[in-house]
Amino acid sequence: MQPTLIIAEAGVNHNGDLNLAKELIAAAAMAGADYVKFQTFKAEKIVSKKAKQAEYQVKNIGESSGQFEMLKKLELDVDAHHILMEEADRLGIKFLSTAFDLDSIDLLAELDLGLWKIPSGEITNLPYLRKIAFQQEPTVISTGMSTLEEVGAAIEILLAHGASREKLWVLHCNTEYPTPMKDVHLRAMYQIQETFGIKVGYSDHTLGIEVPVAAVAMGATCIEKHFTLDRNMQGPDHKASLEPDELNQMISMIRNIELALGEKEKKPSPSEKKNITIVRKSIHLKHDLPAGTSLTAEDLIMLRPGDGISPMKLEDLLGKELRHPLKSGHKLAIQDFS
Repeated sequence: MQPTLIIAEAGVNHNGDLNLAKELIAAAAMAGADYVKFQTFKAEKIVSKKAKQAEYQVKNIGESSGQFEMLKKLELDVDAHHILMEEADRLGIKFLSTAFDLDSIDLLAELDLGLWKIPSGEITNLPYLRKIAFQQEPTVISTGMSTLEEVGAAIEILLAHGASREKLWVLHCNTEYPTPMKDVHLRAMYQIQETFGIKVGYSDHTLGIEVPVAAVAMGATCIEKHFTLDRNMQGPDHKASLEPDELNQMISMIRNIELALGEKEKKPSPSEKKNITIVRKSIHLKHDLPAGTSLTAEDLIMLRPGDGISPMKLEDLLGKELRHPLKSGHKLAIQDFS
């Protein structure tokens, strides 16, 4: 079994501050995430100046003049990408970023990150999907707001233009921040996997850590989760993000779940084999019996330890005659019979 790919989503929780971004990288590395992910975009390339904020953005940061003004403050330039990549490398965690426009794909291609993340909002963006597929590298795609047909169409485009099915993860996702539990529908992962024969995962926007942990137990092989240094910070995504101690706990629980999933074969584990004779039972005599007694069920009792004749052999003993007189509590053995 391959370990679950865990992407700690810093996103725009750096608030445009490189020092804060570095602290986020340190928190993700300390928690044991595989990747720390940011977002790469130019505001003028992804949103019109008239576009309104999402409802959750207004709730979290108040209403501004729109998305453009909000996003402009959260851009990371080329130099910032190099600085953050170096910091991630220094701390032993892989750097990743999501491109939100075609020029940003070019920027990330030059950085040679080796993995691509397609956000939910681009799943119906044909030119974008083609350009990602042309990279011919491992790709993770989120499917928030999508129908199964839209997911299938995006997969077809990716595969037709260079992406590899074996190197593709499709993440079930809901883009409401935070996602109500009743809207998670984790079982949709099964439908995606069964329909497309592809690796599945889960990109989570719920509060807490139980849903991504449950997703791994259900077969998710990639988990993405937003995190922040402090949920009380000003910004659009902080309130639906984990704090560092929660991120650490989530990753620790996922790694434990991976171990617990183990093998598909039902058999005693090495650690429990020593308990077999201690907790199972053997057939014993319920009372004193003379030699020649023909055993009945009323003569027998099942007692620990389980290193004698198994109670599953009870029917085989009925009617057998004792070779010698035996005391109550005697653990029966084959040599006790005539």
